[in-house]
Amino acid sequence: MSAPKERVSRTLDPRSLRGLAHPLRIQLLRALRHHGPATASQLAERLGESSGATSYHLRQLAAHGFVEDDPTRGKGRERWWKAAQQGTTFDESLHRNADPEVRGAVEVYLHEIATIHTQELNTWLGTRHDWDTAWAASSDMSDFTLRLPPERLHELSVKIHDLIDEYHQSADPDAPGAARVRMHLHAFPQLEN
Repeated sequence: MSAPKERVSRTLDPRSLRGLAHPLRIQLLRALRHHGPATASQLAERLGESSGATSYHLRQLAAHGFVEDDPTRGKGRERWWKAAQQGTTFDESLHRNADPEVRGAVEVYLHEIATIHTQELNTWLGTRHDWDTAWAASSDMSDFTLRLPPERLHELSVKIHDLIDEYHQSADPDAPGAARVRMHLHAFPQLEN
């Protein structure tokens, strides 16, 4: 088994959130994290955008510390980019920020992440028959309804994150049959009808 990897995560603050909260920037960062280093042109092709747009938004991401040059790749004027961190953590204090610009960035960010989660789930549902049946039997699409105060919901979320981190630390990417696995956690209050 490989040595455990440290999962480097970036906690968003008001400034970094404003720098990230754009649909294309979130998509670019996601592509670099999932697929590894790439040029602006490669990312443009992958995302169906112009290389001018991807170049601009990559420079904005770099200015906020989300991406950086990959000096091990490229030659001449070819510029390769890589993700500076492998994860992003949303600081709960952002929800209470009084600045309208920050509140707007919170909305953009959260809605874009929800859209990505929906797309990923729909892709799995549309392609699950292409996978070995063991994957379909191991996948999960559950929902639960609990009655909890906010403090207990927070406690539950922390415990789930800790458990996922434990699996992340002990992951063996070279294990037979290993594949990248996505997990989404959505926990929110709901009105009773």
